Formats: sequence, C-alpha cells, structure tokens
Amino acid sequence: MVDIKSLTTETINEGRVIYCGAGTSGRMGTLDTVELTPTYDVSPQRAFGILAGGDEAMYSKELAVEDLKKVSLTDMDCVIGIAASGRTPYTLSALEYANKIGALSVSITCNKDSAMAETAQISIAPVVGPEVISGSTRMKAGTAQKMTVNMISTGVMVRLGKVYQNYMVHVQPTNEKLIARSCGMISQITGVDTDRARAVLNETNMDVPQAIVMLLAGCNSAQAQTLLQQANGRVRDALKLAEAQISQEAAI
Repeated sequence: MVDIKSLTTETINEGRVIYCGAGTSGRMGTLDTVELTPTYDVSPQRAFGILAGGDEAMYSKELAVEDLKKVSLTDMDCVIGIAASGRTPYTLSALEYANKIGALSVSITCNKDSAMAETAQISIAPVVGPEVISGSTRMKAGTAQKMTVNMISTGVMVRLGKVYQNYMVHVQPTNEKLIARSCGMISQITGVDTDRARAVLNETNMDVPQAIVMLLAGCNSAQAQTLLQQANGRVRDALKLAEAQISQEAAI
C-alpha cells in the first residue's frame, strides 16, 4: 500500500498505475507493484495497490471512491481493477470513478461478460473454466490474474526503458546476491570480467545502467550520468547519444 503522505504533485502529474481489488485479487495487484521497486527501480508512488479493507469495504462502492480521492486520482493515471467474478462492488466503483475522472480504466476478470468488463475501457478476461474446487478462485483464476498483472507491468517497464536487451538493468543492488547478479549482468552485456564489472559498479555507487554506459561508451561516471539523464534513464538511448557525440568530435 502506498503511503499517501509521500505523494507529491510531481509523482501525481507523471501518471501512475493503481491496482484496485478486494481479497486475493487486491493482494495480487499489490504484490505486483511491490516487486517493481527492487527489480526496476520504480518509485512506490508511481505504481501501487489499493486493497479494500475488510468484508464491509468489499461491498461498499463509496469507499472505493474515497480511497481514490485520497491518492488524488487524475486523468494521467491508470486504474486496473482486479476481480475474478467481475462484479465486486468496490472494484467496479473504482473503475467507474476512473472513467469519471478521465483516467485509463482496465479490468482483469475471468468473466468476459461481467459488469467490470463492460465498464472498463480495456477488458482483459482470461477464461479459465470451473475451478477444481468449486468457488476457490485463488486457484486457476488467481494464477491467471497473477500472470496477467506480471505481463502488464513487465510490458510497461520495457516501454519505459527499464530493460536493456533482455536484462533488468535498473535492478537495485541492495544485497550481496543482487550485487553479484548485477556484476554478472554487466559482464555479459559489456564483455568485461566480473571483477572489472564490480570495480566499475562501485565507482557508480551501485548504479547498473551507469556502469554499463561507462564501459560501452568508454566514459567516466559523471559523463555516463549526464548521458543517462539526457536519455531519461534509457541505456540504449544513452549509448546512441554517446556515439553521436563521438561522431561530432571526430568531424571537427
């Protein structure tokens, strides 16, 4: 869950992904968002889940609107409602309010003819068939929903430039395991050995994209940082900028 006090005008105006749901469905969305910060260095204020609080909230359309008002929903945001049945009042109301505000509304259900599917601007409805244990939607429906939210967030991360080749280069190396993974990633992308990769990563204060740009563009940490800022953090674009600068210098 997002800390409402941490929201700023800047994060709100940038546009956010907000999952809404109750029970297992709500937790599914929240789980997806909390994985984005360590994996792709996405601020928890840019992607977060709003979970209906308890049985009463699940059936309250008013509480969904209140919860979205608390996070200052705008037309820059995307609200993704998750419910296996597609008729949970809380989640349906969240989609209705998103439409009213002008935000993008998306429903993830396992019922293509549901009220949520009809309300959302985009309906994603994998039909999984009857559960092995009747009514236990945490099983097939829950698995399908988890795969769906993973695909959505991964696709968004790729489009935002959080991935280079097929590597999650914006990973946060916050422990020894992730540092080793980052060094291996840098080594595979640039061709240097892992010792050299670790040395350069240390120079950047554990910034993987910066280390990659340093090694591939042959520049120092400050230059790599500038290139990445100009490229909005996209490693591929930063390398293109570096190549263009080298060409310009050679032409002079």
